[in-house]
Amino acid sequence: MRVDQRNAGASVTSISGTYIVDRWMAFDSVGSKFTAQQNAGSVTPPVGFTNYLGATSTSAYSITATDQFNFQQRIEGFNVSDLAWGTANAKTITVSFWVYSSLTGTFGGTILGASTRSYPFDYTISSSNTWTYITKTIPGDTSGTWVTNNGVGLRIYFSLGTGSTYSAASGSWLTGSYQSATGATSVVGTNGATFYITGVQLEVGTVATPYERQIYNEQLAQCQRYYLQTATTTNSVPTFYSYVVNGVTIGVTSMFPVAMRIAPTATVSGTWATAGTAATAPSIGGLTTLGYLAYIVGNSGTAISTYFQPNGSGYVSFAAEL
Repeated sequence: MRVDQRNAGASVTSISGTYIVDRWMAFDSVGSKFTAQQNAGSVTPPVGFTNYLGATSTSAYSITATDQFNFQQRIEGFNVSDLAWGTANAKTITVSFWVYSSLTGTFGGTILGASTRSYPFDYTISSSNTWTYITKTIPGDTSGTWVTNNGVGLRIYFSLGTGSTYSAASGSWLTGSYQSATGATSVVGTNGATFYITGVQLEVGTVATPYERQIYNEQLAQCQRYYLQTATTTNSVPTFYSYVVNGVTIGVTSMFPVAMRIAPTATVSGTWATAGTAATAPSIGGLTTLGYLAYIVGNSGTAISTYFQPNGSGYVSFAAEL
């Protein structure tokens, strides 16, 4: 939970499909029922961790049958193809994580495939406002069709409140898009309730091993396969630089630090400083998984070097999420 390119630790009022920290999405079927944030509430994380993902309920909301509130991560098929799910050789997995809530009781989650195969699970938080270590062993699914390319291989959900339509008995593989175990605690049902989670690990086998810690730049690069953005601070190094002549449009080639999952969607945000004959903020095109073109249009006049760089808030984001 330590990589947070989009929000830099700021609180987000959850809307459907909003990423809070990198790779972790907040989903809600009814808007503004909880806020989410890296290190919400500023509690001390479990030993060995510095960050967690947190939700805080903003009302006492009564769940309806079709409601869905959760944290979720979508895992690329390439990364789970070795599980051989959908075959007689399907491998067992173990999911482990640390969780903390102001509420106690039985909570729910699920493993869900693109083929609508679901394995709802439950777990217990016995002590409020205390970090609890949870492990859940899940047998491999021998049925269904599981994606093994750059699409969604599987999804893991942690419920913050799920209606009966998307809830089912825990402990077995089912056909259907179930997102929680029946009877699980609703975090959004209590005003001010909190739910924090960190150290989530999914691995092959029946035993949870210690959390696999990676060098930060390696973990950042893994996140940048799905989302990355240019720096927002003004410095002596321009973000884009070219040599523009009499209104000519120049395309400046830039390469991504890692290959993205698919050719991303680019968004130019914030304010930018310009120099030379540059007339407008850069536009982005020529997008591939490896890089892009930043187009610079020059005003009429003599040839002059031209650059764009952030002016306190300007950046370009590239999204290739699942």
